[in-house]
This record gives sequence, C-alpha cells and structure tokens, in this order.
Amino acid sequence: MRIGVDVGGTNTDAVLMDGNAILASTKQPTTADVSSGVAAAIAAVLAQGGIAAQAVRSVMVGTTHFTNALVERQRLEPVGVLRLASPSGEALPPLTGWPSDLAACVNGEIFLLPGGYEVDGREIAPFDAAQVRAAAAVLKARGIKAAAITSAFAPVNATMEEQAAAIVRAVHPDAVVTRSNAIGRIGFVERENAAILNAALSTLAASVIASFERALRDLGIAAPLYISQNDGTLISATHAAAHPVLTIGSGPTNSMRGAAFLTGVQDAIVMDVGGTTTDIGVLANGFPRESAVAVDIGGVRTNFRMPDILAIGLGGGTRVHLDPGLYTARTLQGDALRVGPDSVGYRIVEEAMLFGGDTLTASDVAVAAGKAAFGDRGKLPAISPATIATMWDRFQAILEDGVDRMKTTRGDVTILAVGGGNFLIADTLKGAAKVVRPPHAAVANAVGAAIAQVGAQVEQIVAYDRTPRAIAIEQMRADVTARVAAAGGDPETIQIVEVDEVFLSYLPGRAAQLRVRAVGDLAGEPRGEAATERSAQHAH
Repeated sequence: MRIGVDVGGTNTDAVLMDGNAILASTKQPTTADVSSGVAAAIAAVLAQGGIAAQAVRSVMVGTTHFTNALVERQRLEPVGVLRLASPSGEALPPLTGWPSDLAACVNGEIFLLPGGYEVDGREIAPFDAAQVRAAAAVLKARGIKAAAITSAFAPVNATMEEQAAAIVRAVHPDAVVTRSNAIGRIGFVERENAAILNAALSTLAASVIASFERALRDLGIAAPLYISQNDGTLISATHAAAHPVLTIGSGPTNSMRGAAFLTGVQDAIVMDVGGTTTDIGVLANGFPRESAVAVDIGGVRTNFRMPDILAIGLGGGTRVHLDPGLYTARTLQGDALRVGPDSVGYRIVEEAMLFGGDTLTASDVAVAAGKAAFGDRGKLPAISPATIATMWDRFQAILEDGVDRMKTTRGDVTILAVGGGNFLIADTLKGAAKVVRPPHAAVANAVGAAIAQVGAQVEQIVAYDRTPRAIAIEQMRADVTARVAAAGGDPETIQIVEVDEVFLSYLPGRAAQLRVRAVGDLAGEPRGEAATERSAQHAH
C-alpha cells in the first residue's frame, strides 16, 4: 500500500495504490498552510479505501511550496555567497541578471575568493583556507545562516567546494551549506544561481518537510516519506530538505509519469490541462524529456535537471473574452474573440457562468459544446451554435500549436490527455495519431508521485586517453547504482535508463562529458509481474 500526493495551486490530489491497482483517489482544495490540505487528502483516500493507516508502506509527495516561494518572493533566507574563482572569475558578480526584488531578498553577503579549476583540471589559484574562515566568521556575526559555495568547474573537481563547506560548518555550526556541485551541471553562472536559490529555500524546506512528517504522524502513518524530483524520481525527505531546488518542477513531471503508467504508452506527448494552464511535455522511454537549455526559475537562469515543458494559457478556468452582444452572432470578425491568458483559477465555482457567475470561461464553452457535463447548463446565456463552434475551434488551434512546438519528428504522435480539464482536448487534433484519455486521468499527477522510483545521476568529464571509455562508463554505472541503493532503491531492480556522452573537442586527450542516470524501485516494494515489466520497459 502506498499513497501518492500532488499539491497544486488549486487542488491537492491523492491516490491510494495497492501494487499497481488504484484503490481510492480524491481532489481536495489546497490550503494556505498546505500541510492540512495534504492531511485531509490522505485521510480521505484511507477512508474511501477502508485501509488502516498502519498498512501504508510509503508516502510520496510532489509539492509546489518552493516554486510558490520563489514566485511570491516569500519566506526566503538571505544567503552568504562564497565564489571560489578569483582572480579570473570576477567579471560577472553573483546575482547578475536576477530580478531586482528577488536579489534584494536573498543577497546577504558576497565573497569573491581565490580558487577554482580550469576545464582541464588545473587550479586557477590555490585554495585559501584563511579567507574562507574569515568569510564564515562574517556570516556568523551577521546571523546569516544560509551559505552557497561555488567553485569554477566543481563538477570536474569538487575538492575546493568540499574543503570550504567543512570550514564554514566548523566556524558557523548553525549554517546550512549548499555546494553547487550537488545540484547543477557545468555552466558556472547557472550552477551558482541554482546553489543560491537552494540556500535561500533551506529554512522553508526544513519546516515544510517537518510539517509533512507531522501530518503523517498525526494520521498514525509510520511509513517513510519521499518527495518527487524534477526528473520524475524520488528522494528521501531528508535529502529534499537539503536540496529543495531539485523538487521545483515535479508537478508536470508527475503528470507525465502518471500518464505513462495509466496508459502503458512509453513514447508520446502528454497534455496536462489544469485550471489555469495546459502543460505540454514529451515522454521518451516512459520518462519526461529533459530541457536541454538553461531553465528560468522565478526569473533566474539555472541548469539543473528540469523537464522540457511548454505551458500555454488555456485551462478549465481560462477567461473567454467576447462581447455579450456577439454571443448569438453567426460569424465573428477579426479579433472580436480572445482566449485567455487570464484565468479565474480556483474561483471557477463562483465566477464561471455554469455556477451562476458572470465570467465566460473555457469550461462554460466546453459544456455548451456538449464536450463536458458539470455545473448547471441552464445558467449559460444563449450562444449561437456557430459562435460555440468558433470558440471551440480556437481552443483546438491553441492546443495544436502547442503540440507542434513540442514535436521533434515529422509525422503524427500519440497524445495522452490528463488533468482535471482534459475535456478541453478534442478526440482528434491536427498532428495527433490518436488522443488517449486514461482512467483516473484527473489525478494522473498523484498517480505519477505514487509510482515513482528512486533515481540518481552522475556527471563527469573524462579524458579517454587516461581512462579507457569502457572502464569510465563502467565506473560511473557502479557509482550511480550505489547512489540509487543508498537513496533507498532495491539493488535487484536498479536499471541504467540513460547514458549521455558529449565529446569536448576543445579539450586535449579525447575528453567527453559523460552523464549516467539510473532508477530503481523502492526497497521493500512488492515486485509483481507488472512492476518487473515496467522496469524492463524503462531499460534501454
């Protein structure tokens, strides 16, 4: 028995699963403190399934806490930034290019210190322990408890970051230290940005994870808690508290993984229609396609693992702008009709015409067109069939354009339609071979959290002149397998799902950037035939 929870801006979804069978599901309103909404959702599925709290083996939560904190600029810690890259790494100071209001929230103290490495592993300048010690003393004196340490080319050699972190912890025991090499990839500014964001979220992360654990305790659930990552895998609650930034994109990822599980389709385009937006992503081998470019989080460029998602402004609560005088028109001219991007969001039950409000929304149009049945159709104004058809066609054009932008191959693709607003997607779309709507589509995100596996990734630059390619890949396979096992994965189920190799022609010695990713089922999970088959499908 396991429970998957996905916390969205409007609803908190939960599912109770026994192996691969979904026993119960619920949608509860997201609460301001979030934790009570999570507790209510878990209590609801336990009651619905008639299951005792003690029978639950694990709980997986995908949360929007940290995304919201960055977007709203709230509950962020001031950060002491230690950059080990002087003298060459001073041209762009930390926080360059950040939105001014966010930079003001997190800018505690900045130290540009000697250190770092060149791309081939040579030192830029020797590590200066005395200067790091002095910086830590300043942070302690000023009461700054979050520190972000970034060294040039730390993914190649993390030694200086580790030395600096040890010194900061020794001088300032209350400090929560983030090392950039634990989060980002090669790309100095983006990796430093990710480390600073992570440090800024550290206090919030500790309190959020503690509140989740408290909610489980209050319900009598003693099972371990896992948090969904951006790449569709799980990390322990402890690891998530230390690296909250790794969970920021978990919402769309959970929906995509849930869609793959519910349909059995491994390669497709997933359209997750919520109340405000439709998130479009690509499933490759059962996992979300990762973004190959720098990802913008709250206005800040970062380069850690994030799904490649296109968000378009069409959801169940999207406002349809049309003069009431044109509701009965036979044809609509030019820009008389405008769809979104603004939405009534969670206020749909008050403001949409179906519920007695006076705002025309996408849901009103879908019900008028006979594509959905909820609310009170009698409350809709008189709208001519031609106008309804024009509005519905505009929705489909917006969705078709989104699919076209995410496709990377010619020909038609399979579309998986999930999310509470999936009725907005027609059964036939241009560019779609077929549109599949799985059972439990409305809670696919919570299903994605519940079926998630433990994952880990290792990235290194390897010179094949020094280490033969086969040996280098085998060493990294062993390393990443050990990391999955340490994170709670069952060693017998661990699979390598991705080996990415990019040759670096600007380096001597036939160098390549190697990235190896592995996943495994949680240790202690039942291993039925379907679960074994799923692992086999994930392996290349």
